[in-house]
Amino acid sequence: MAKTVKKAAAKKAAPKAAKKAVKKAAPKKAAKKAAPKKAAKKAAPKKAAKKAAKKAPAKKRTPNAAFMVELKPSPTLAAVIGDKPAPRTEMIKKIWDYIKKNGLQDKTNKRMINADDKLRALFAGKGQVSMFDLAKIVSQHVS
Repeated sequence: MAKTVKKAAAKKAAPKAAKKAVKKAAPKKAAKKAAPKKAAKKAAPKKAAKKAAKKAPAKKRTPNAAFMVELKPSPTLAAVIGDKPAPRTEMIKKIWDYIKKNGLQDKTNKRMINADDKLRALFAGKGQVSMFDLAKIVSQHVS
């Protein structure tokens, strides 16, 4: 009978030892899992604050006066957009209208603009220019 008691005690002890091992490992995993949940709870009040800020009447944004100054285009730029004085932003819009109308945007790399005869003169003889260079090119051809 003593043997069966020892076996029963050993069976009870084995699951307890396994449970203790699991409990020791579990807090680490639980801590990792709990940390994102806490962060999510903290993020929720910020969203509510943003919504409250959006509800306040917003002032209409006024454009920077430097962008609205009308500039006279050079003759090469005037061949593409016209000879009337216009702000830089309008000049770039007109160049994009010309590019899209004539299908000059590169098909594979949309950032690049292929030059035709008028644009080649504007681009200083280059056959292809990046779209990010347009503002720089326009600034070189206005006064």
